[in-house]
Amino acid sequence: MIDVHCHLTSGRFERDRAKVIEQASRQLEAAVISTTHPNDARKALKLCQEYPTFLHLTLGLHPTHTPEIGDRELEDYIKFVKSNRARIVGIGEVGLDYHWIKDAAKIKRMRAVFVEFLKLAKELDLPVVLHLREAIGEGLNIVRSYGMRKVIFHCFNGTEKQAEEISQANYYLSIATNILKNRNIGQSAKIPPLSQLLTETDSPYLSPMGRRNVPQNVSLVVDKLAELRGLSSDEVNEITTRNARRAFDLPV
Repeated sequence: MIDVHCHLTSGRFERDRAKVIEQASRQLEAAVISTTHPNDARKALKLCQEYPTFLHLTLGLHPTHTPEIGDRELEDYIKFVKSNRARIVGIGEVGLDYHWIKDAAKIKRMRAVFVEFLKLAKELDLPVVLHLREAIGEGLNIVRSYGMRKVIFHCFNGTEKQAEEISQANYYLSIATNILKNRNIGQSAKIPPLSQLLTETDSPYLSPMGRRNVPQNVSLVVDKLAELRGLSSDEVNEITTRNARRAFDLPV
């Protein structure tokens, strides 16, 4: 079982991070840390060095941070990502967020930065992890127009039609723990072939219970997908784990 998207560098893990990782490693094969900011990236690299066989890493820039990152800082960060190519398994999370970004100038900047990271993913031949809030259709059109081959729609919460379109484009839909509380996500998650689904927690966010999510709760996503598709959890786990290895080129 693999959690393909979590934020273990979050301050919400500051007091017991080692314990959380130790507990997760007993139940999961691997976890992929997704980064949102240059400062977050450096912290995550160090953390992955401490758990090299369990933790993997994608480096990105959350769309809500794009307005505050100047051209020089962006250029330096992209150089930093390139210099760490051998230590990462993807680019992300990156994308568009119209829930929080409303200003026209900031939207223009957000879109431009998104494209820069898509180009970076192509240059480095890495999968790209998308954050698309109120922007799934636009994001899908953009990645298709740039000929992106390996794309992960993080925390997918779109419509059944969008799930079908993403499936037809041969991209991955990553299903998070909010599937336990949102019936529409469950309906959409039944659309693609199981071979195109990944499982994640987005921890410490999207907790299905309590105040903080943890990577091992990805088992709840597996169980829910199994229930929705009339399969055993073991079957779903086997397929989604294989998908994660393939999507991020993880060691078996």
